[in-house]
Order: sequence, then C-alpha cells, then structure tokens
Amino acid sequence: MESDRIALVTGASKGIGAAIALALARDGFDVWLNYRADQASANAVAEQVRSLGRECTPLQFDVSDREQTRAAMAPLLEQRTPWALVNNAGFARDAMFFWMSPAEWSDVLDVHLNGFFHITQLVVAAMLRQRRGRVVNIASTSGQAGMPGQVNYAAAKGGLISATRALAQEIAPRNILVNAVSPGFIKTTMTEELPVEEICKRIPLGRMGTAEEVAKVVSFLCSDAASYITGQVIGVNGGIHM
Repeated sequence: MESDRIALVTGASKGIGAAIALALARDGFDVWLNYRADQASANAVAEQVRSLGRECTPLQFDVSDREQTRAAMAPLLEQRTPWALVNNAGFARDAMFFWMSPAEWSDVLDVHLNGFFHITQLVVAAMLRQRRGRVVNIASTSGQAGMPGQVNYAAAKGGLISATRALAQEIAPRNILVNAVSPGFIKTTMTEELPVEEICKRIPLGRMGTAEEVAKVVSFLCSDAASYITGQVIGVNGGIHM
C-alpha cells in the first residue's frame, strides 16, 4: 500500500466510527477524523491514531451543513486526496411513524442522505482526478429489512444503500469502488437502552456484534485485497438478516 494514503472517516469520535478510524490507522492510513460536537472524544481517538504512528487531523463540522462541509474540506482537498472515504456519521431518532415529528423525520434524513451527498460529492471529485479511491457507506440492517419505530432511519439507510449501488456504477470506470457495510445490532451507545436478551434470541449467532467487527470489514474494503468489489452491501449482523 502507498505510504501516504489518507482515510476520511465521518462521525469518528466514538462507536463504530472510532473503531474504523483505529483499524485504518493500523492498516497504515493517516486519518482525517470528522466529528460534529464531542471534541474531547475526537481528541482521544486522534491520540490513539497517533500512538499507532499515523497522522490524524480532527475536523469539526456537521456533514448535514453543506457550507460547513465545504469550508472544512476544500482547503485540505486542494493539497491531498483521500484514498478512502467512510461515510459513518449518523444517528437515530426513533418514534412510531404516526407520532413522528417533522424534525425527527428531516433531521435523520439530513445527516444520512444530505450528509452523504455533501461530503461524497467533494471527495469523489478529487478521486476522479486521481483515478482511484474507495467509498464505504455505513448502512444498517434497518435499511434492508425495516424496523418498527425506525421509519425515518430505515428510509435514510435504504436510500444510502441505493445511492451506493448507483454511484458504484457511475465511477467504476475511474477505478473508484463504492460499497456499503450494513451492521445489525452492535454494542454502542446507540444500543445501550435496547432489551439485549430479547434481541439476542432473534440473532442466529446469539449475541450482539462489536464495533471492531464492523471496522474489520471496512478495513478489508479499503485494502488492495478488495480491488474487484464494488456496488455491494456486506452485512455484519450475526445472521439476523440474510
């Protein structure tokens, strides 16, 4: 692998995003670490990346805000082009559909879909000039199979999966590969309040996954070993969706 490869990971201050940033650092990537608000956690992850001997640049901006995204990214992209973009930023605002507020609907779609559009359009423009790169979108089993109380989240992640497949076809001729990783129930702060014992009864492997298990699949897709894989959705879900 080239010694100066960069990976841009959005939403990387904690959970799956932090695990991905550290996995890619171990693979030899320098990391551009995006976060929205939790500066202390982002700085802690950045120090872990640096302890692995890689450079880390924390970037505070909200991917759902086009102007913030452009202001943060444009100066960097004038100098260097990431080898990998991992679209991980996201959150859930669960509610039954008939009680869901307009903000609960639009805020979730803004981050997952508009955020994908804002950051990916900028980075892919640079990748196209280099004629190489990887885009990995973090989807969800909810976007494949649906989940009660998550119509907004399922719509956002389902849209991201379809965008993955369409973009993969557009930019494959320039040697840019686009794939999605679709986690199921993963131990993070997002799942702390869930009834774990009941959920595990529904998972064929009988347990929840870890952020590191998701990160290893992202690591593979960003590696030279995945050079003939594009437009795919890889589930990391313990068999709960097949």
